[in-house]
Amino acid sequence: MDNEGLYKKARNRLVGGVNSPIRASVRPHPFFTQKAKGAYLWDVEGKRYCDYCLAYGPLLLGHCNPSVVNALKDQVGRGTTYGTPAELEVEYAEMFCDLAPNVEMIRTVNSGTEATMAALRLAKAVTERKEIATLEGGYHGSHDSVLAKKDGKNVTSSSKGVSDEQVCHTRMVRYNDPDSLKGILKDGTVAAFIIEPVMGNVGCVPPNEDYLKEVREICDETGTLLIFDETITGFRLAKGGAQEHYGVDADLATYGKIAGGGLPIGVIGSSRDVMENLTPVGKVYNAGTFSGNPLSMAAGLAALKEVRDGALDKVHANHRTLIKGIEGMLPGDSTVNSAPGMFQIYLGCQEVMNADDARKADMERFWGFWTSMLDAGYFLPPSHFESNFLSVYHDKDVISSTLEAMEAALR
Repeated sequence: MDNEGLYKKARNRLVGGVNSPIRASVRPHPFFTQKAKGAYLWDVEGKRYCDYCLAYGPLLLGHCNPSVVNALKDQVGRGTTYGTPAELEVEYAEMFCDLAPNVEMIRTVNSGTEATMAALRLAKAVTERKEIATLEGGYHGSHDSVLAKKDGKNVTSSSKGVSDEQVCHTRMVRYNDPDSLKGILKDGTVAAFIIEPVMGNVGCVPPNEDYLKEVREICDETGTLLIFDETITGFRLAKGGAQEHYGVDADLATYGKIAGGGLPIGVIGSSRDVMENLTPVGKVYNAGTFSGNPLSMAAGLAALKEVRDGALDKVHANHRTLIKGIEGMLPGDSTVNSAPGMFQIYLGCQEVMNADDARKADMERFWGFWTSMLDAGYFLPPSHFESNFLSVYHDKDVISSTLEAMEAALR
């Protein structure tokens, strides 16, 4: 069956024909992946695409990386889920804490959404405060308290089914604007400020120099816990993620994507004093049937070992080559934002420092560029509000051919 026919069939049983809404953004219909290997996807019609979406971030090691595949093969024969502790969980936790700075203990869950939900609950319990602060245009999963948007001076729900009352304790600030944060936190009632160190839900927006250090200082002054949502940046910007790359310690950090090696995972990490507020030691409830799932532990451990052993060196070197090439070909009214291993092109917008800036980019020009790239066999995320990613398989030859395709698509 071809992609169009399969999409029509999918819409009979899957809402919108997909299981996550961004997948329906591909025009006029999504392609359906049949297999993947290295830097490439193949659809059901046999067409090959060089993949810069990489499942929206988890696949630092590319598709079907032998280390991950072999770890999974070995674990499947031992069992897929237990409902009891396993030695693999301990080994994973030790590796994780060795890599992630300022993390003494972890709790694994099943998604980034679960991780941020648990981290915010934990922060409220530790501080005995009700309010939380988030970024305008940020993304921290799909639980109720973060499905919020700024409406003038008010914060309202951003989803049907979530009432304004459910987000009444959520405050919102502008990214790269420390004064905005000071104004929100000054009354000392906010339990936690949760922030993507690099905004990944409006493309790719890195922090201004010293912004995160100023955020750290403001949180300290107001007794607010700082939560880095490293679902995207964890083990990508550096072995120790954004905390290491920018030299700023968070009070709590949440992880996902790369941490699972391509399988579902979420992780909450902090000091022992904070983490032992979680059940069964403390009174902050957190539980999950599939938490610490042995398949996710096996794949995640394989991925973390590759990070430890230097996988990022290759990714970062090829990333620098790609960004330099893009900068040399972009029209004067456009820009490319990047952080190690991730990037986004904003057409018709010369500077992007926050969500408001990203919304000024020319969407129609983006779609023309995106469509040309897809036709040439390059799959970029189907929105300029998502980030592109590189894997260890995006080598010099892949980068060279990508730049040729981009130059043609920008003409």
